[in-house]
Formats: sequence, C-alpha cells, structure tokens
Amino acid sequence: MAEPVYLHLALPTPLRRRFDYLAPEGTDPDDVRRWPPGIRIRVPFRGQQLVGILLEVSNYSQVAPAQLRPALERLDESPVWPEELMQLCLWAADYYQCPIGEALHTALPALLRQGEATDSVVEPVWQLTTEGKGLPEGALKRARRQAELLAALQTRAQLSRAELTLLDIPRSAIKALEDKHLIEKVQPAQKAITTDLLSEQPLTLNPEQAEALRQIHPGRFQVSLLDGATGSGKTEVYLQAIARTLAEGRQALVLVPEIGLTPQTLSRFQRRFAQPVVALHSGLNDRERLDAWLQARSGRARIVIGTRSAIFTPLADPGMIIVDEEHDGSFKQQDGFRYSARDLAVVRAHRLNIPLVLGSATPALETLHNARQGRYQYLRLSQRAGGARPPTVELQDLRNQTLHEGFSRDSLAAIAAQIDMGNQVLVFLNRRGFAPTLECHQCGWLAECPHCDARMTVHQHPRHLHCHHCGHQRPLPRTCPSCHSSQLEPLGQGTERSEAALRQSFPQVPVVRVDRDSTRRKNALRDLVAEVNKGEPCILVGTQMLAKGHHFADVTLVVIVDADAGLFSTDFRAPERMGQLLLQVAGRAGRAEKPGRVILQSHHIDHPLVQTLMYSGYHAFADTVLQERQQGRLPPFRHMALLRAESSRPENAVEFLRLALARAERLHASDSQLSYLGPLPAMMEKRGNRFRYQLHINSASRGHLQKLLTQLALELESEALGKRVRWAIDVDPQDMS
Repeated sequence: MAEPVYLHLALPTPLRRRFDYLAPEGTDPDDVRRWPPGIRIRVPFRGQQLVGILLEVSNYSQVAPAQLRPALERLDESPVWPEELMQLCLWAADYYQCPIGEALHTALPALLRQGEATDSVVEPVWQLTTEGKGLPEGALKRARRQAELLAALQTRAQLSRAELTLLDIPRSAIKALEDKHLIEKVQPAQKAITTDLLSEQPLTLNPEQAEALRQIHPGRFQVSLLDGATGSGKTEVYLQAIARTLAEGRQALVLVPEIGLTPQTLSRFQRRFAQPVVALHSGLNDRERLDAWLQARSGRARIVIGTRSAIFTPLADPGMIIVDEEHDGSFKQQDGFRYSARDLAVVRAHRLNIPLVLGSATPALETLHNARQGRYQYLRLSQRAGGARPPTVELQDLRNQTLHEGFSRDSLAAIAAQIDMGNQVLVFLNRRGFAPTLECHQCGWLAECPHCDARMTVHQHPRHLHCHHCGHQRPLPRTCPSCHSSQLEPLGQGTERSEAALRQSFPQVPVVRVDRDSTRRKNALRDLVAEVNKGEPCILVGTQMLAKGHHFADVTLVVIVDADAGLFSTDFRAPERMGQLLLQVAGRAGRAEKPGRVILQSHHIDHPLVQTLMYSGYHAFADTVLQERQQGRLPPFRHMALLRAESSRPENAVEFLRLALARAERLHASDSQLSYLGPLPAMMEKRGNRFRYQLHINSASRGHLQKLLTQLALELESEALGKRVRWAIDVDPQDMS
C-alpha cells in the first residue's frame, strides 16, 4: 500500500493551528508531493466546504490517517501569491498573534476566498477603434461622460475595467461608445501597453523637494520619513520618485488612509502618468477588486493605489512603496487580523530590498522617534510649495463669551469678511449629527443608548436619535421619558447644527457639509469637492474628512469650533491625535497664492499643549509628548500589547483576564522586562450589550513580549473560560478604547 501524503492547510477559522487532510481521491501521490505552497484547496469542514491555503505537503501527520478526510479539489496550478508575499503574511500572522488561516484569507480578495478561478479570469480592456481614432480632440461634447472616456483613450491606448472604475466612467457611457463602434473590447497585454511614462510634465521642484528626491535611492532598501509641512509638495516628490521607478520597468505601490476621501490624489496620478493605474479600496465591488488585484499581480498595472489592505497586493515587478499620511490611524486594522499596514510596509520593503517613503506633515511619534534615532532617513520639507505662506494662527478664549450656536462673535465676523472678499471658509467640528445628545430641561434626563455606555446623537435629517457606537436608532421623543416634560433640548454642537446656524447667518452663501452622513451616496464627496473647487465663495463645514488629502486653493480661513477634545482623555495617544488633526485641518488654509488664517476656539487656550502646538509647531509639541511618554514608560520607548476580552456577562471577561494574568506571570515569573496593568474596564465599558475589559502588557524588549504572547495565546485557546468570552490580542495598539 502506498504511503499516504498529507496536506497541511490554513483554514479561515479562529483556531491557532493548521489542519491536516489527505490528498484528493484519485490523485497521484508523486504528483501531490510536487504541489507548491500557496495554492488553494477546497476541503470539507464540519458539514460545509472551505477554501484552504496549502502550507506544506509531507509524509507525516500527528493525526492517524483513518481520522483524516481527503481534500475535495485543487483550485490553482500555481500559488496565488509570490513567495515573498506569502512569507510576509505568515510573518504578520505570527507577529500580530492572529490565527494563520484568518491572516492568509484576509490578504486575499473576497472572490478568491470563495474559490473563484484565477487562471481563467482574463479581464478585457477597451481601446479606440479605427473610427474612434479618427475623431478630433473634444468630440462628443454634448455627451459629457462619453467625451471623458474618449479623451481618456486618446491619451492611453487601453483602459481596463479597474481603470474605468477609478475614472468613474459609467457602464452606460462604455456601452454607448461600443454601440457607435468608436471603442472595442480586446484582451490585454500582460505588461504596460505603452512605453510612454508621463501624460503631463512634472512640476519644477524647489531646492528642498529636489534634495529629498535625490536622497530616495531606487533599487535598495531604505525607509525615508518625508516630513513636510502641509502644502509643501510631498505629492510632487512622490510622483517624480514613482516616475523613476517606472522608468526602470518596476511597479509602485501607494498606500493612502481612505481612498474615498482623496479623489484629488487619484486624479493627480491619473493625469500625470500614461501607465495603467489601479485602485484597491472598500468602495469597489468584489469583481472590481479582483480585476485590479490580478492586474497588479500580472504586472499590467504599473501603479497600485490602495487603502490598508493593499499592502497585501501581489506585484510582478515591485520597485517602491509609499505610505502617504503615515500617521493616520486607519492604517491599523482594529478587529480580526489587527495588523498595521504602515509597519508591514517596512517589513515588505526590507524583504524586497526596495525603498519605502513614509510621508506626513504630522508624523506619528513612533516614526519620528525612529527617524531621530537614525533608523529611518529623515527628509524635511519646511516650505510650502509655489511660494504659499503658512497661515497665521489666532487662539480665541471662549470663556465668558456669548456664543451663537457654538460660534464666537469674532469668528462670525471673520467668516463674513472672507466671504465679502470672494474667498472660501472651512469650519471644522469633529462631531457629526445635530447635537451630541438630547437633554430634558426640566429634570436633566439625557438620551442614553440602552446598549452602550454612550449618549445618543441627535440627527435632524431625518429626525432621530442615533448611537454611533452600536448603530442603535430610535425616533426623537416628544416628551421626556422620565418626567414627561416637553422641554427637550439638543445639547452641544454637531455638524448639522453648525450648518443650520451658518445658513441662518449667511443666507446668501452656499454652505457645504462634509461628513459621513452627507457623503453616503457614491461619488458624493467627489461631487462636493468639485463644486468647491470652482472657486465660488462658500462655507465648508465638516469633520476630519476635510483634513485628509484635500487642496482647496480658495480657502483662506479655517475656524476650528472646538479644539479641546483630546486634551483630557485617558487614552495616552489622544494628545498626539489631537495635535495631528488640528494641524492637518489648519493646513487647509492659504495653500495657494492667497494668505491663510486659522481661528482656534477653545476653553483652554492656556493649556501647555495647545500653546506649544499652535505657536511653536508640531515638532516642539512632539518633543513634549515624547518626554511624557518616556517618563510614563509608554511607546515608542516600550512595547505594548492589549489582551482584550468582552462578554455579555462582565464577570466572565474579568475572570478570563485574571486567569490570563496569572498564566503570564507563571510563564515568565523571573522576567523583569515585562509589566502588567489590569484587568481594567475599556474606556467605553459597555458597547453593543457586551462588557469590555483589557489587560495591558508592557515590555522593554519586543522579543520578550512576542515570546510571552505566543505561549499565552496557545494556553488561553485551550481554556474553557476562553470559549465563553470573545478575546483577542492587539499588538502595538493604536486605539485604547
């Protein structure tokens, strides 16, 4: 009887183990032994079928052959990833203490996780027909979207479905031009379909930009922090560095915080390069994401722009990675596979021996510390590009002032003055809705969420109460549930309320609200930004969505309505996030020829952090916060992990963490590098009817911390109590809530 062959697979389950199967029935054992790691195999699992990733083929299993089931079928002839990318996923699963199956499947597009074939998927591209090539520039002006598609194909020989999605060309325009026999669908070439690199000429760099570009060396590993003030021209440095990479026949991967919030960045890449550019983000459907992923893997897409998960995109000819706004918290996944895309970019660039550029006007303190310690190359851009000047800053003390819906008299006067001059104004308030809560003036009752330790936000469009933590909604009550009074009043300020107040104060001026509620419709943000960029006087009011990646040439005044959030939080990262957000918002003012002004309203203008931030700048602010971190034995001077536990019964979560603490102290009783804090309630103890607690683990040595976590995770997985709570390990946590 032939010796059995065993398949060691990673399956998408929360168990920290690999699963063994026999080879599919009827397969040749010698052929199976040659199967490469990284192919997908369909297997039976507890009454269902799962798609697993092959880790290894061997002649040995700890489970007897009689207890193993045969796999059902092999789905791929070759691995779905390059070897370097699969090894990165395995390393990340180990470092972030994630079950290997969950990590590997997170790195795949949804359709591949479901078993979609890759070798048979050859997506077509569109090109001009002979008749279409004969049309002059500017043809079909009466059909705007058809004209846009025609113009795009006149500058690029072919466009894929992913590129058309990026350009926001609707299917109706594609079909209309096909029906007119002006464009046709063909099979794509594997590589770039044109030797032209650029479709528009680069800008002239100032001396600082030119020196930064000179210091970014292609062809070898190097991490560079491009620390540039807002408006200093970081994107132009990216573009010219990418052009050098493309000239060498290699691809570039660009990570951005939220691609839906940076339409101008995408548009700029599309205008600059004559090479295929694809995007990977949550706004695409599963087919569009797979199309873009396959184009990157084949090498046809030369530039890949994506959000967090794009770090796992396979590249045929990797040449450079760029992480824009590297400080942004959205680069850290907050559930499931809790990886940091920014940190994995460092690991991947090192393994590929290619340069990595981390760009920000307000670098993360960990990144800034690494640059100052010499681990990263430090590149500074201190001047705004094109001669633009930094905005002037004015702190307004709100104490003892009479406010009109959150605005001081001086702020309203400043807004009126800029509007009269034909300029635009940006009003920043990082709270959506009409008001943070509803209060009874008679008895003091507050509208609280029944499922969370949080108050419900008042919304006016449509009118309802909404918990932004668990999603619970209910109608606005007519009377107080406690005393039945009808004197219910919205308490506090939200973007809807600010919008209404500004419309009342400036009825002749368009007021444009930009927050998650006003931009739910596809392309809504792009349309709002396009309207603002026409340059007509208007008032923009919104949340942090306005702070990311937007260039408003005619905004000359920024009013920050409430700058105090983050000053008194129990989260040690809150001051850093506050400083980054305020300076990013302030940087929207005066980005072109017109001078800018920033008004920061606060009840605590004499707070040392506010004074340092606004008058001495981010680097002095960072020095202060880093000193506090060092004294508090916090990152980046120590390494941290959180063991999170939650349950509908709080005693179960607390007992589980006490058990974990006892196990950890027993496993490393003599290790003075490790310290513990907790179990502690999370900052919001109850969310979605589940009670949440944390155990903080702190270490002077990353290696000691990793050793403990690996041993502790395996022990906790076998604990009966661990099956009655939902628990997870968060390595290098960015959100302490």
